[in-house]
Amino acid sequence: MGRTRRSGRTTRPPGGGVVTIDLESEGCTDQPSKHRTCWKHIQALMLARRTRISKQQAEEIESFKLTSPCFLQTIPCRERSKKRFKRNNAVSKLKKELDSVSFNCYMENMWKSFSEDKKMSFAYLDSLWFTMYTEASTGAKVLEWIKRKHIFSKKYVLVPIVRWCHWSLLIFCHFGESLLSENNTPCMLLLDSLEMANPKRLEPDIRKFVWDIYESEGRPEHKHMISQIPLLVPKVPQQRNDVECGSYVLYFINLFVQDAPENFRMEGYPYFMKVNWFSPVGLEHFCEKLESLESDTI
Repeated sequence: MGRTRRSGRTTRPPGGGVVTIDLESEGCTDQPSKHRTCWKHIQALMLARRTRISKQQAEEIESFKLTSPCFLQTIPCRERSKKRFKRNNAVSKLKKELDSVSFNCYMENMWKSFSEDKKMSFAYLDSLWFTMYTEASTGAKVLEWIKRKHIFSKKYVLVPIVRWCHWSLLIFCHFGESLLSENNTPCMLLLDSLEMANPKRLEPDIRKFVWDIYESEGRPEHKHMISQIPLLVPKVPQQRNDVECGSYVLYFINLFVQDAPENFRMEGYPYFMKVNWFSPVGLEHFCEKLESLESDTI
């Protein structure tokens, strides 16, 4: 980013207490303090303003949402009593718009539920990274974080994307294989529960993102070959309203991790990823299970 990074700062939020701002951390912290703040939102605000955080800015941080003004109905990831946890109310939360912090919390809990064998074949990127990559001030930093994921040693890499107030899922398949391979075909999948939103409009940013990842890793593949990696958009189940996209992406991830073929080949496409891949009832059961996982970790 061209600037000296500070390891951390503290400031006082409205109502007292101290907010710990950890700029070295990569994820949503699990610390119990009720004033602990997800560092990515703090950093985004600091980079945008390029100034020290004042008392007024600290107050703004409390309500700051990086993704979009549309995501106002959040699902808090915070400490709460199990006695007050009501399943019916919890299930309804996943039917609302998910902000990035809530999405990441659900994603982390779901990831823990996967077997170690599955985790060996998969990696996933934070849901903010793609958006942050498109910003000039944070793009280089995101590429550094991706290096630590060792994605070229994985069969599949899950890349949740939130753009234009909408969630979709990008999947890198066999990026560590030769681009000329026929057995393990390097390709990309873009799963979108709102086909009418034209998923392909993301393609220019995705192509640039992929090229920069290859280049930052020092890969030998030629740029022309990288630009030819297929970007496939299977016809998957479509959301029933304008707020379910985040839940659909989480369910896409869950089912893909379970059912992904050992070797992704073009002749088998789209495999299980069809318009009747799952039913609304299946999605409902998934949301109940995901909320149960969250309550068990509180």
